[in-house]
Amino acid sequence: MTVTIYGIKNCDTMRKAQDWLSAQNIAFDFHDYKKVGLDRAKLENWCKTLGWETVINRAGQTFRKLDEAQKQDLTEAKAIELMLGNLSMIKRPVLEKDGKLLAGFKPEIYAEFFA
Repeated sequence: MTVTIYGIKNCDTMRKAQDWLSAQNIAFDFHDYKKVGLDRAKLENWCKTLGWETVINRAGQTFRKLDEAQKQDLTEAKAIELMLGNLSMIKRPVLEKDGKLLAGFKPEIYAEFFA
């Protein structure tokens, strides 16, 4: 089982998810996309699989600080460009296990995902 958790280092939700994985003795690789980057193909796959509305973090400060014009009439293509332009706009964490994806962190959903 290969598990990769994608996000940024200084994020409370990331820490909670990593702590949960460690407590369950689940080995994982951490991909810090602020340091390492994230390619368009991977982000497009996430949006296709999870839905771009799930992948973009509208609740985050980065999205809220956008001009109203940038927030209007969002489409998948526009959302992907916004997220690629500022990776902090991607919901955290994105978890990948054996080709399956999960966005965000809730202990009960992680427990079901790894059952």
